[in-house]
Amino acid sequence: MQTGENSSPSWHGTTILTVRKGGSVVIGGDGQVSIGQTIVKSNAKKVRRLGKGEVIGGFAGATADAFTLFERLESKLEQYPGQLLRASVELAKDWRTDRYLRRLEAMMIVADKDVSLVLTGTGDVLEPEAGVMGIGSGGNYALSAARALIDGPLDAEAIVRKSLDIAADICVYTNRNVTLEKL
Repeated sequence: MQTGENSSPSWHGTTILTVRKGGSVVIGGDGQVSIGQTIVKSNAKKVRRLGKGEVIGGFAGATADAFTLFERLESKLEQYPGQLLRASVELAKDWRTDRYLRRLEAMMIVADKDVSLVLTGTGDVLEPEAGVMGIGSGGNYALSAARALIDGPLDAEAIVRKSLDIAADICVYTNRNVTLEKL
């Protein structure tokens, strides 16, 4: 738990993973929300469809902040329909320069049929290497597992499920209540 002298306990935890393989892309996330060492919710939905169902996204970080970012991304997708990369770059510009948005503590993974991206508050819009990326407290565990499985026989959905299960074995802020979206 991260606390400062004058700050309150921060929300902690999440594992979000994306895998692009065999013509499909899957984003999956666990459902655990914790404050410090206490689990306050085990079935949160951190992965959802955006942009009239043509985009999927998952978030790690403060829930209200992530909802704000999803709303902003939705409006960018309306402004730039069918252009996830352009909408994401425009969101990243706003996120980095807007006083209010700069204070948001979240990361996002978004994907459409063509591209997968990681968006951060520092203005990063990153395309994952080999179509695999993880964020959140268990993100590196899930990412490592997915990289080990990507060249095997499993499809994208099975890789995401297996990798999130492995992350749940290692990260105390990750559970097995998984939400998946697939394109």
